[in-house]
Amino acid sequence: MADKETKVADKLGNTLDALFKAGVHFGYDKSRRHPSTKNYIFGNKNRVELFDLEKTNEALDKALHFIEELGRNNKVLLFAASKFEALEALRATALALDLPYMAGRWVGGVFTNFGEIKKRVAVLEKLREQKEAGELSKYTKKERLMIDREIARLEKNFAGIVSMKDLPAALFVIDPKTEHIAVREAKDKNIPVLALANSDCDVSLVTYAIPGNDASKGSIAYVLSRVVEAYKKGKVNLQ
Repeated sequence: MADKETKVADKLGNTLDALFKAGVHFGYDKSRRHPSTKNYIFGNKNRVELFDLEKTNEALDKALHFIEELGRNNKVLLFAASKFEALEALRATALALDLPYMAGRWVGGVFTNFGEIKKRVAVLEKLREQKEAGELSKYTKKERLMIDREIARLEKNFAGIVSMKDLPAALFVIDPKTEHIAVREAKDKNIPVLALANSDCDVSLVTYAIPGNDASKGSIAYVLSRVVEAYKKGKVNLQ
């Protein structure tokens, strides 16, 4: 029993150390703090508020358990972020799990007007197929240029969700304050929202909030690496 407790304590210590090294504990200036994050704040240093990493870890564990269940049941988790610091890690995470993503501006209506979004995705797929098959050669040079521009525009908006044939089982966002439109649409469609949320976010709007630094590449990459582990763990135990 003592050995088991020691292992649990060591694991917790290692996790807290990893969170610390990744800079997950850094919040914003107290003046920017949303009231809903008050209980997650441990203190401050040089006017920057610091998250209580034990509470962050508890929240992260709950989120990861839910994500593991999604993987176990082969459910789709959509990733979304528009802030520059998150884009690279977000794409890498989604690709590693073969899941959809929106890395860049959230296109309004992805959830609330999904039928129309599917039509736009279908146009992208058709134009891709025609280009790959060389079927665009029948058009004039000017017409091909216009079609290429349309493909580029559609790629920018929808390339990451081509595989998403139905509404996802859940949404994971980096910074729910920035992604407030996506969060609101998810709520309208009763889609659970998971989020890495800094001290300026209203975490009451999120189903599974992970209180922590959502503006640092290191923090974002660490949390998303844990998400990958959890989803893959669920897939291994796929029933």
